[in-house]
Amino acid sequence: MKNHSNTQKSNELSLETLHVVRYLLPLIVLGLAVHLLLPQIASLKHSIQVIQQMILWAVGLAIVAQIASYLGSGYLLKTLVELSDNRLSVLRGTLITLAGASFGMVAGGMVGSATAVYRWMQKENVKPQAATLAGTIPGLFNNVVLVSVSLVGLVHLLLVHQLSRLQGISFILILASLIGVIGLLVWGISNHASLTKLAERVGRRWASFRKKEYNPKKTDTWLAGLFSAADMLLAGGWRGPLLGAALNVAFDMLTLYFLFIAAGHRISLGVLLTGYGLPLLLGKMAFMVPGGVGVIESTMVGLYTGLGVPNPVTVVVVLSYRILSFWLPLILGFPMILVLEKKKPS
Repeated sequence: MKNHSNTQKSNELSLETLHVVRYLLPLIVLGLAVHLLLPQIASLKHSIQVIQQMILWAVGLAIVAQIASYLGSGYLLKTLVELSDNRLSVLRGTLITLAGASFGMVAGGMVGSATAVYRWMQKENVKPQAATLAGTIPGLFNNVVLVSVSLVGLVHLLLVHQLSRLQGISFILILASLIGVIGLLVWGISNHASLTKLAERVGRRWASFRKKEYNPKKTDTWLAGLFSAADMLLAGGWRGPLLGAALNVAFDMLTLYFLFIAAGHRISLGVLLTGYGLPLLLGKMAFMVPGGVGVIESTMVGLYTGLGVPNPVTVVVVLSYRILSFWLPLILGFPMILVLEKKKPS
């Protein structure tokens, strides 16, 4: 009885520890992000002059570029849907992208966003295969483009000797992780049975961790749709989505470039790529912090400042960029959810 009691207490202690870790770890990460960002916010006092002297036509071009970036995401969804002989306008795809991102911020992250996009695609009378593609694949294409940009930025940092050992290790680990995920998906496409077993094993452990029952049929159904979608992509349907992802990232970088011009500090392409790709990758890896808030801003400011951009200019530009590329689309996405939910399947 005593051993049984000790075992029960040990299990209860382990559960309590797991709960503490699950809630404490995100708070620690968020606290570190805020700690890194607060000194930059304080320097805004010295950036008032930069704000007052910003060139309005360049700010206007930055806004146009950001709109074009989201239209690129809409085009990505349009081309994915067309693989199953369905139709979706670029504008409708853009609205679904905005709404999906906003939904994911408040409900389930990437999984919640993918589920919502799948639901809205079905409301558009899109076939299940295409709906699965639209919900799961866009992030993969965007990450492929972002990894490519980040590799160029990493090489540039090495060439200008601005990469510290800690930064180098951190960024290499991030790149390796994303490349590993992409490699796993590529391997899984040609090894359906093995990937299915791996996914079931991971799903079962995750369900056990959350003290919930696991239903392998849901995993099998989702993977079957993903495999079918992958077959369509490999048959030549990857070109359009990759172009859409490239347009999304290119115009997003152009937004940042125009804001630097607006602040009166033109930068080179190498500097632009370096300060853009790596922080966004870091924000994606810090998945416990919604939208990478604080992590992206502080890392981006640190990189651009280290590459010779004046700190007041960098702070104004980075925060303006995040308002245009993240906060405004996030706010606009919520009313789009209501619009998409009102649409009834015909």
